[in-house]
This record gives sequence, C-alpha cells and structure tokens, in this order.
Amino acid sequence: MLEQNVMLTKESLDPLLPATGTTAADKLNRSLSVWNSLTIGFAVVSPVVGLYAIIGVQTVVTGGGWFGALAMCLVMQLLVATVYAELSSQFPIAGGAYKWARQLGGSVTGQFAGVIYVSSTIAMLTTTAYTGGIWLSIFFGVAGGEGSTLVMWGAVFLLICTLLSLAHVNVFKLVITLGVYAEMVGSLGVALLLFFFFRQHAFAELFQHLGTGTAPSATAAFLAALAIAGWAFIGFDACSTIAEETHEPKRMVPRAIFFSLCMVGSVVIFNSAALTLSFNRATLVNTSASSDPITPVITSSFGAWAEKPFLAIVMVAFLACGASVVQYTSRIVYSMAREGNMPVALSRVTASKTPRNAVICVVLLAGFGLLFGLNDGAVATVLAFGTGGLYAMFVMTTGVGLYTRLTGRWNPALGALRLGVWGLGINAAAFLWSVFEFANIAWPRTYAVSPNAPWWQLWAVPLVLGSILGVTTLYVLINKISRSY
Repeated sequence: MLEQNVMLTKESLDPLLPATGTTAADKLNRSLSVWNSLTIGFAVVSPVVGLYAIIGVQTVVTGGGWFGALAMCLVMQLLVATVYAELSSQFPIAGGAYKWARQLGGSVTGQFAGVIYVSSTIAMLTTTAYTGGIWLSIFFGVAGGEGSTLVMWGAVFLLICTLLSLAHVNVFKLVITLGVYAEMVGSLGVALLLFFFFRQHAFAELFQHLGTGTAPSATAAFLAALAIAGWAFIGFDACSTIAEETHEPKRMVPRAIFFSLCMVGSVVIFNSAALTLSFNRATLVNTSASSDPITPVITSSFGAWAEKPFLAIVMVAFLACGASVVQYTSRIVYSMAREGNMPVALSRVTASKTPRNAVICVVLLAGFGLLFGLNDGAVATVLAFGTGGLYAMFVMTTGVGLYTRLTGRWNPALGALRLGVWGLGINAAAFLWSVFEFANIAWPRTYAVSPNAPWWQLWAVPLVLGSILGVTTLYVLINKISRSY
C-alpha cells in the first residue's frame, strides 16, 4: 500500500512522465488558460445544444412539469463533477477519467474505461454532428428531406468542426470564445427577454401537467424526465481531458470542471423556466413534433425578423460544441495510444503540438456513425448510447474513486483540492446517483420512442454497452493468454 501511494505521489508530481512508445516531441503544448479550459467545458456541455435538444422530447413524453427533474439532475451531477475536480487536482493528465481508472484501478480497468469512454464520446460527437447538421440545413433554408440528406448535412457540419480542431490554437480559442458569447445571447439573452417581457404564466406552471404526455403516470413521467435531462449535463469532464494543455492544471482544471457545469446548469435551468412560462403548453407540444421546436416559438414572440439572427447564433454555438467534442475525444484517444491501448501512431503530434492522427481517427469514426442516420431507429440508438455510455463512465470513475479511497490506494489529501471529511460522502452519493441514472437512462420505455420502434431500440444502451464490454473482455483474455506463452 505504501509503494502504491508513493507511486501515485510521484505520478501526481509529474503527470507528463514519458509513456511507452512516446517521445518528448509527442507531448502536448500548454497553451490554454483557465478561461480557455472553462470555455471548452462550457461549449461541450452547451446550454443551447443541451436544452434545445431535449425540450421537445421532454414536452411530448412528460406533458410538462419537468422543471423539478431538470433541477434535481443538475444538483446530482454537481456531485459527480466534484469527484472529477478532486481527481483532476491530483492527476491532471490527458485522457482524464480513462487515465485515472488505469492509474488507480490497474491496466485492465483502464482498458475497459478507455473503450467505454471513447465509444460514448464518439457517439456524443455523432449525435452533435447529426443534430448540428439539421440546424445547418435550417439555417440555409433547406430543412427537411430524407435520412441521406440529413446525413450529408451532418457530414458537412463534422468537416467544419474538424477544420476548426486542426486550425491554429488561437483560431480554435477564438471560435470557442465566440461560441460561449453566442450561447449567452442565444440562450441567456433570449431567456431574459422572454422572462421579463413575454411571460404568460405563474411560476406554478413549472410544476404542473406532469404525466399528461405519453408517459402512463406522473411517476413514470418524472423518471423519464430525469433520464432525458441527463443529456443536458454531460461533457464537463472535457476540462480534465485537456489538462496537459492547461496552465497550472492542478488548480485551474478543477475550477474549470466545476464552474463550467455551474454556469451551464444555471443557464439551462433559467432558460427552461423562461420557455415554459412564456408559451402555451399546446404551442410547445405542437412545435415539438418538428426537428426545430425552438425557432417557431421564438419568432412568434419577436417576429419573423428574428429567425435568421437566432439561427446564426445557434449555429455558432453548435459549431463550438462540435469542435470542442472533437478536441475532447481526440485527447482520450491520444492518451490511450501512448499507453499502448491504441496504435502508437495516434499518439504522434504535429509541429504545432496537435494530435492530428487522433483527431482524424475520431472524426472518421464519428462520420461512420453518421451512417446510422439513414435509419431513424438506428440514429435513436446512437443518441441513447451517447448519453448512457457517458453515465456508465461516471459510474466507473466515481466507483473506482470510492473503492480506492476506502482501501487506501488513493489518498485525496495529496491533491490541490481537499474536501476533507466531506469527500467520502460526496463520492458515495455521486456513485449511487450515477448507478441510478445509468439504470434509469438504460431502462426500456415504449412511450418514449415511436410506436413502430424495433425491440432493439428499446434496449439500445444495455445491448450496445454489453457488446462493447464483451468484445473488450475477449480482447483482454486473448491478450493475457498470448502473453503467458
């Protein structure tokens, strides 16, 4: 146990120790300030992308009254973010949760964590590209069309995000900053105008009509609302995956993780309240049947002139989110590659210290995932797994943290962020919540999908995650057997 703690202390003092197959030339460059890290975390979580993607489903499934579930989900996710902040204050390493799982739980645990992490973040990128492609087509006035058309627009959106990720770091910083400003105008600014000048209902409206949608009861509606709300509060861990590119990461990364979720959460909560209080429920239900449930209700209040500016603001926010997710996921791939869990070529960086091979690999896999958009049922599976997979990662990270904390293999007091006696309670609560929310998201709900949805769409999360874990287990066993001979 003492040797283990000494090893962890040494690693925490120098998280950039050379790994197998990696040279000093392949290290990342510390070019990001705490503001840049915060904006990347903000862009990935994205109140525009998060709220605008779920409001239609929430309205149809629950009927209304889902504000309480949204607030509860945020509070519980803040506990998870606190555990991530505590870990990152001691181990500010590229790859974030993957590296923590490997360092605290061993190489096999790291392999499982890496596979879950990469597959779920790529699914998240595919989802962002598919949804962003829809908004891109709406912006250019060619909304609608068949699955192939939507896939094409998603591919265009993904290509733009790739170019932004491979551009000079100052260009990337500028785009992400513009994305945050767009979020503030398109989300918070619009919400403030709606709240103060177009509010039609009393505050009681926020908690009424629960269970009047497709859900069979108020309890079922609340649980479904919690599951759907989960999508709005993921991605804060992006700050930890870029830790090696952040100045003073032991102090700055934990702040970026926590404050990015706090900022986004506050905007999402306020915006959801403003939309609910400013429009008739029937209007929200009717517009929720379209791919863009927000623009019609915005133009109904501000006038037709507001449509293009509003769409432009949303597009900038989506592009910032997509580029940040590419950056976020590529750093996980980079970290896995330098540990020998992926081809070492993916750990190579360019002269500007960009892991270009990892970026291209991530984009190609996400582009392949876009092909599922040719089938409505298949794209719904990708959407479901993008959320469920990340909550599975929350379970693993908080679980490994709790286990190693209790067994003495991890001493949180060595980190820059010290929670003291509160640490164990927060970690335990975060783990229990993650387990509950993962099961809640994975639970099959016939009333939350289209009437003709195939059975495998209902079981999307356990089927996809089970398949990934099964293949990984087989790989680990074969690798272990081959090494014994």
